[in-house]
Amino acid sequence: GPLGSALSTRFGARPVAMVGGFLSGLGLFLGAFATHMSHLYLSVGLLAGLGWALVFTPSLGTVGRYFPARRSLATGLAVSGASVSGLALGPLVPLLLDTYGWRGALLLLAAISFNLVAAGALLRPLPVPNESPEPPRDRPGLVRLLRHGPFLRYALAFVLVDAGYYVPFVHGAARAHEVGCDEHRAGLVMAAMAAVDGGGRVAAGWLAARPAALLLRHLFAWAVLTGLALLLLPLGTSFGGLLALALAYGFCAGALVPLQFAGVAEVVGAGRLVHAIGLMQMFESFGSLLGAPLAGWLRDMTGNYTISFLAAGAFLLAGSLLILTLPGFFHTSRGAGGKEGSPTPDGPEPPLDPP
Repeated sequence: GPLGSALSTRFGARPVAMVGGFLSGLGLFLGAFATHMSHLYLSVGLLAGLGWALVFTPSLGTVGRYFPARRSLATGLAVSGASVSGLALGPLVPLLLDTYGWRGALLLLAAISFNLVAAGALLRPLPVPNESPEPPRDRPGLVRLLRHGPFLRYALAFVLVDAGYYVPFVHGAARAHEVGCDEHRAGLVMAAMAAVDGGGRVAAGWLAARPAALLLRHLFAWAVLTGLALLLLPLGTSFGGLLALALAYGFCAGALVPLQFAGVAEVVGAGRLVHAIGLMQMFESFGSLLGAPLAGWLRDMTGNYTISFLAAGAFLLAGSLLILTLPGFFHTSRGAGGKEGSPTPDGPEPPLDPP
């Protein structure tokens, strides 16, 4: 993440995203020829993972800076693509595995990933309205962000959120089996959760773009609702009950995604958005890596997923409480990420002095 933001600041979003698309396709392509597990770590894990980071950070930062007045809605529409692709690949990948084997499946996924090169070429390097085409030479970068108190609290909030966020997506099918669902019904629960996830992303972006919206308050509300839905998941002891709760969780969890990235601009300003998103990705990975294994360990210790989901919900609620400490929560921000994400006037942005 930080590497993608630094490179896109130096060279522009378009070339970095195009290189990232090539690396992601190359990693999957080389993975198809692996003869040892370490080869997959290096190709699919390291190379393709690096490529995706080089695509994601510049692309999302570009969307956030190109649509300052409707940043939440634009981000919601952009990240909803992940839900669409998830729904498509869910049934497609098993079909590819059955038809072509894992090597053939990786080759076909590599061909899909190479299309990111063309997608990255569409990131036209136009100056953002009301902003200087070139950033000031003394503009704070990654190091200054690491000393910015509100940004660090915001990042910590989403480390905690991500520690719980992915648990239903990773362990949801196993929980469905635990309550007596067969493979078909378990798959239906996961597909339904993924489908409403995309709807939640667009809906939350649209709601947060309303003239009276204060984005951080929307973000707090959705984080609380997501945590509460996760706490209630253990109550789904039948297919119908679990499906209803999974739908509620999927919608709320999807709503968090665009507001999370649009909220970065509220905290640090639009001019530092790309750097901040890169650092956010790095910090969040710790929470993402912690949550699902911890939930699995708790399931092994207790014999069911009840405590796992309760702990995950507690992480989400703890993260939401940190959002309350941000300086823009109880009043309208006037910086680059002010109300509705409006850009600052022309000229250098104020320094990142932590309040």
